Amino acid sequence: MAKRPASKSSPEVPEQIGAGDNIELHDATVDPSAVSGEEAETISVSAELSNNDDLYQRRPENRGSSPESSAMLTDDRLIDTTGRYRQVPEGFLQRSVYEMSFHLVNLGDSRAVRDRKEMDARIGIPFERGAKYVPILTRKGGVGKTTVTTLLGMAMASVREDRVLGIDANPDRGTLAERVPRASGATVRDVVKLAAEIQSFTDFAGLVSRDKTRLHILASDTDPLLSEAFDENDYNVVADQAGRFYSVVLTDCGTGVVHSVMRPTLERANGLVVVSGGSVDEARLASETLTWLEANGYGDLAKNAVVALNTGTQGTNVVKLDEIERHFASRARAVVRIPYDPFLAAGSVIDWSRLSPYTRAAARELAALVVEGMRERTEA
Repeated sequence: MAKRPASKSSPEVPEQIGAGDNIELHDATVDPSAVSGEEAETISVSAELSNNDDLYQRRPENRGSSPESSAMLTDDRLIDTTGRYRQVPEGFLQRSVYEMSFHLVNLGDSRAVRDRKEMDARIGIPFERGAKYVPILTRKGGVGKTTVTTLLGMAMASVREDRVLGIDANPDRGTLAERVPRASGATVRDVVKLAAEIQSFTDFAGLVSRDKTRLHILASDTDPLLSEAFDENDYNVVADQAGRFYSVVLTDCGTGVVHSVMRPTLERANGLVVVSGGSVDEARLASETLTWLEANGYGDLAKNAVVALNTGTQGTNVVKLDEIERHFASRARAVVRIPYDPFLAAGSVIDWSRLSPYTRAAARELAALVVEGMRERTEA
């Protein structure tokens, strides 16, 4: 191959070439305008560009008829999440190895952390179409229905990115608002009166109480005479207003299933929680609740229900709880046992962070099952 000093007009070749230098000129380094006609015939250039040389792969060969939009530059496509570039692992051993190896060794999260994140993902499933309504009911009072409503709401609100509201629709002076720090003296009656003036979430938020998990609670009327006046139309007004600003609306239905608020509650329901105590009569009445739903046109709702078996009352040690679970498993979609917890038995404000790990785990499992059930009904 002929050797020739490169022209200074060629940016790819050094300006000075020693006598002993052996330079091979490629297609990309030759400036045709710098070669005279007489010498052009004596220069032989060989093309050595490999098809596998990424340096010259400037444009994809099959990019279609139009260029990509900026929306194609997603995080999943551009961010390297392999090896040491993954998220910092959680867990004592995993984090220690990660730090001692100067971030070169990433063992991933511990088993407990993976389980927690998996549960968070189940509870945090997003909803695509409007608010979802979940009544919590039973035919017997004193089985912990209000407590279950609070636990369910806290488990959802602590994980989900949207808003969760609990409505106390108990016609007999409900106590749902007493399970969280009371930040407002407003009740469901005020929402009915001010419905035309509620224009934004800020307007509605001034009527509710909330706790550290971001659960919002709308209290029932404290006057028994007014409570009796809270009827089907009033509930629809409250539910419509709540549906404008919340993705999940839990309704503490109070004692019984035949009061006037029950019909609109069940007609809106995307999911259902039936609460049973751990005694024989409480289990029977909870089972009769499912029977009543089936007999009154809510068979699909009953079949998709989750039964919360509250074992927080004393005196149930002699009852075969496993047999109660088997019974409800034959009638409903799932059963979750709520264990005894002294902070629940106190009947006062519930602090989610002070509950036992077993109580929180049961509430999170209940929340996950309810969310998954609502998703199934939406897609059906």
